[in-house]
Amino acid sequence: MAKEHVQIFDTTLRDGEQVPGCKLNTEQKLIIAERLDLLGVDVIEAGFPVSSPGDFKSVEAIAKLVKNATVCGLTRSVENDIKVAAEALKYAKRPRIHTGIGTSDSHIQFKFKSNREAIIERAVAAVKFAKTFVEDVEFYAEDAGRTDNEYLARVCEAVVKAGATVLNIPDTTGYCLPDEYGAKIKYLKENVAGIEKATLSCHCHNDLGLATANSIAGAINGARQIECTINGIGERAGNTSLEEVVMIMKQHPDLNLDTNVNTKLLYSTSQMVQEHMGMFVQANKAVVGSNAFAHSSGIHQDGVIKNRETYEIMDPAEVGVTESAIVLTARSGRAALAYRAKNVGYELTKLELDAVYPKFLDYADTKKEVVDEDIHILMSQNNIKLS
Repeated sequence: MAKEHVQIFDTTLRDGEQVPGCKLNTEQKLIIAERLDLLGVDVIEAGFPVSSPGDFKSVEAIAKLVKNATVCGLTRSVENDIKVAAEALKYAKRPRIHTGIGTSDSHIQFKFKSNREAIIERAVAAVKFAKTFVEDVEFYAEDAGRTDNEYLARVCEAVVKAGATVLNIPDTTGYCLPDEYGAKIKYLKENVAGIEKATLSCHCHNDLGLATANSIAGAINGARQIECTINGIGERAGNTSLEEVVMIMKQHPDLNLDTNVNTKLLYSTSQMVQEHMGMFVQANKAVVGSNAFAHSSGIHQDGVIKNRETYEIMDPAEVGVTESAIVLTARSGRAALAYRAKNVGYELTKLELDAVYPKFLDYADTKKEVVDEDIHILMSQNNIKLS
């Protein structure tokens, strides 16, 4: 069966940049945008043009720079927002205006002090106005995760009729469980008249650590765009992690879902974003963390040395990591010591390994990690020469 394409909508430069302390200047945004285009994302959300003159300038510059991806600008359902976004995007080869409004009862009552019918009218008006500037209009139903499905379907139907080409169904607060979010996408797929004219999109937040799981559940149930960020950076606990959803689809061929992302650039892109934003991922971060392909337990090390697939479901090279790391600690076994010693030039016999291993353990108990320099010291102390 032919795989279905899932568009990757990257919002590192918009939602990701909202994180306190992660502000980027225009030059940094252009560097990251160029890399995202090279990475193969389908859509780059470049910013929120009306929010500041600097953001307008950045979106305009990105629109001029990007060669392949759609360039998107965020707006509220406010005419001036949309007009400003259209101006910022005028140089883009493939411009998209991303407009919308909150649809949950909580947002309608407390944020807008409005009612359901008036919200639909505002949503339709925003989409129609955006369509006067660009053909590609994405509508977001903010807090869709906590919006009643029947009402959400009515909103979606109205904006599709008004010309929306993409329907963004955000789990804005990260509250949904994967089966709930998947069921919501499925409900919209089956109950919105004209849904075939639009692409359903997942935009999930990670407040309960479920952003990736929810996005994949959405794709399984018919969404064909996932909104995400490099390293999962974003508001509060972050957004769906681009590298995670891309590799899940790649590693699970039975899903019959695929992307245009060049996965070999994932690790270097992650490093680039960390450097420019000054926000570093934890060592055990999936796919791109420094420990993602590192093994320190003796049992695991022995298995990986014999056959990588015993403990690794991904080839490190697929994400741009040179090789798996065998980390020497007090939990490491003989196989790991022999392997690392060989890497720095020592072909240990069984007798030599048996002799040096207890001393290695004593040494390792005093250090968090035994590095190559330490191996040379250990071998010298035991009169073992380079091969």
